[in-house]
Amino acid sequence: MKKFLFLSVLLLISTSCQNSDNSENTEVMPVATSDSETPELLPLVEGKTVKNIIFLIGDGTGLAQITSGQYGLVGPDGLLHMQTMPVTGFVKTHSSDNLITDSASGATAYSCGLKTYNGAIAVNPDKEACKTILELAEEMGLSTGLIATSSITHATPASFASHVESRSMEEEIAVQLLSSGAEVMLGGGFEFFSSQYRSDSLDLISQAEEAGYQLLRNEEELDNSEAEMLLGLFANDGLERAEGEPSTSAMTSKALNILSRNEAGFFLMIEGSQIDWGGHGNNTDYVLNEVEDFDAAVKTALDFARQDGETLVVLTADHETGGMTLQRQRAEGDSLEIYWTTGYHTGTPVPLMAYGPQATEFMGWRDNTYVGKRMAELLNLGSLPQMK
Repeated sequence: MKKFLFLSVLLLISTSCQNSDNSENTEVMPVATSDSETPELLPLVEGKTVKNIIFLIGDGTGLAQITSGQYGLVGPDGLLHMQTMPVTGFVKTHSSDNLITDSASGATAYSCGLKTYNGAIAVNPDKEACKTILELAEEMGLSTGLIATSSITHATPASFASHVESRSMEEEIAVQLLSSGAEVMLGGGFEFFSSQYRSDSLDLISQAEEAGYQLLRNEEELDNSEAEMLLGLFANDGLERAEGEPSTSAMTSKALNILSRNEAGFFLMIEGSQIDWGGHGNNTDYVLNEVEDFDAAVKTALDFARQDGETLVVLTADHETGGMTLQRQRAEGDSLEIYWTTGYHTGTPVPLMAYGPQATEFMGWRDNTYVGKRMAELLNLGSLPQMK
C-alpha cells in the first residue's frame, strides 16, 4: 500500500511538471535591457508628523507582478519607482469568511480597519456601515480624493466612500459617492451616473454639477480644469486606454494640485485597478502595461512627497491575482516564462511599501486591517474601526 501511494505521488509530480512545461497558461515575456537610468533608492524620513497620506493600491499586485514589471520594463538591474521606497513589509489578506479575499472586503479592511465578508462595501459582517478613513478625514476638515482605472464605483474606490451590502450595487454606490464629500473623484463609470444608462433614469450628472463638481470626460478637460471639485468619468465603465483618456499619473498630478491647497491636509487613494484584470485574464502584456501606468503614478506621488516633506506614501495591494509565477529563463536571458496557476485571486501575502514621515510603521508582517488603522491614527483621525 505504501509503495502504491509513493508511486502515485511520483506520478502526480511528473504529471504536474509536464503540465507546467506545456501548459496553455505559460507565456513568454521579453526581458528589457537596463540601459536607461534607474531611479535611486529613497532615504528614510524621520522625526516628522504626517499631514497628508497618498495611499496607492495595485489591485491584484503581488511580488511576481512587480518583478515581472521590473524585468519587462527596466531590466534585471533596473528599479521601478515603487521599488525605491525604503520601507517594505507584507500584508495578510484573508477576509472574514474566506481565506481568499476579494477586492471589496480587501479594500474595506483598509478603509474601515475591520474584516468583513467578500463582496461587502464598507459594512461589517452584520452589514452595518463602518466609517471610512476618507469620511473621517472629511469630518476633520481634510480634503480627500479617489482615483481608479476602473469605474469609480468599482469595489476598491467604493469601499472608501459608500456603504452597501454588495459590490454589484454600483448605481447605489454612485449616489453615495456624490454625498461623500470627496473633492476629487477620477476614473471611469459614466454609465452609473448618467440618466441615459441608469435603470432608474436618475440624472446624477446634474446632481453632481449642482453640488459643485465639474464634470470631466477626457484628458484635455482634466488638464484645463481650474475647478476645486472634480468628477472625472473618462469611460462608460473602466478606462479603455483609448485616445483622450488620461493616464493614472495625469489624474494623480491634478488631484494633488487641488488637494494640497488645503492647509489642514489631505487623504488620496489611487488604485491601479486593471493590473488585477490582466491577472484574471492570465495576460502578461496586459499586466505589464498596467504596472507601467501605475508605476508612473507612483513616481508622481513620490516626487510630490519628496518636495512636500509632510506626506506619507503607502503602497500595497488588496490581494494577488492569477498565481503569477516567474518560471524559467529562456535563450540568453532575453526572455522569461510566466506561468499562471489560476484565473482568480490567491491567498498569497502582498507587498507593503512606504516612504515619508512615519514610514517605518509599515514594516514587518501586517494584517490588512492594521494598515487602515495606522493611517487613520497618523492623520489624527481617531481609532478604527468605528461604526456609523
